[in-house]
Amino acid sequence: MRVDLFDFDLPEELIAQRPVSPRDSARLLDVMADGLHNRTVRDLPSLLRPGDLLIFNDTKVIPARLVGTRPSGGKVEALLIRQQAADRWLAFARPGKRLKIGDALGFGMLTGTVAAKHDDGAIDIAFDRSGPDLMAAIETAGAVPLPPYIRGGIADARDRADYQTLFARIDGSIAAPTAGLHFTPELMTALTAAGVKTANVTLHVGAGTFQPVRADDTDAHTMHSEWGEVPQATADAILAAERVVCIGTTALRLLESVARDGPVRAWTGETDIFITPGFDFRVVDVLLTNFHLPRSTLFMLVSAFAGLERMQAAYAHAVRERYRFYSYGDCCLLHR
Repeated sequence: MRVDLFDFDLPEELIAQRPVSPRDSARLLDVMADGLHNRTVRDLPSLLRPGDLLIFNDTKVIPARLVGTRPSGGKVEALLIRQQAADRWLAFARPGKRLKIGDALGFGMLTGTVAAKHDDGAIDIAFDRSGPDLMAAIETAGAVPLPPYIRGGIADARDRADYQTLFARIDGSIAAPTAGLHFTPELMTALTAAGVKTANVTLHVGAGTFQPVRADDTDAHTMHSEWGEVPQATADAILAAERVVCIGTTALRLLESVARDGPVRAWTGETDIFITPGFDFRVVDVLLTNFHLPRSTLFMLVSAFAGLERMQAAYAHAVRERYRFYSYGDCCLLHR
């Protein structure tokens, strides 16, 4: 499909720079067959059915942005993408072209060496420590990897908590599964009282989810792979559920990846699934998700799920009604 079909105009002032407080006071656009309804996230228990199964992504954002120095004494910035070994990470670096294999990089108390360079501009960094010691050093030396549309990507102390979901448990993401940011303990209590069930999956959000689509046609775009896991207990709960409600596109992408060759099962592996209109959804019935960037793979995904014309109308409504967009913004509830 033509990528320009997924373009739209968004006033810059609608890009949220901080989350609302409390988190469940965010606005929710309920996209129904009978029209568009303005609600809040706190209304969610009344919008779901007893027995619905909510699927959350329990990945945890790591402080993956490292700023330091290269051999010349100049500044270097590295965004950790994926752990390759106990002491080695794949990263995007700036200025990447100036780095050479063997160059030493200093990030405060943490040092590393450029171990490899890749065609896509990424590098491998071999650090001076490994395992838990390396993760502890990254926690100290690194910063929250905010997307550039939030304050230029420069995080502060508040973002350490703001950019982490209530369910964050397993280290590995460079971006938050942002639909989960809207949930509070009070909302979870209300959902349980309403008879709604929950289960978790893990998808470590990487470069693939947010990589810009630079091609003119979706067939020419290539997704990066991301690591995910579906526990056996979650697979069993899904097979027993009448309706599966995914909290976020990351959980949806993982479940629909696993279901390509049969019913959902316990699974661990890599997925590079790219969902565009015409996709055959086999698992997910309802999706709660934030408002996404124009021409992005995520806006293509929600258009595949709920219909391109319906999503174009929903986003136009959201702009008119001054909804807040992107990672720290409001959300919408979509039905397949």
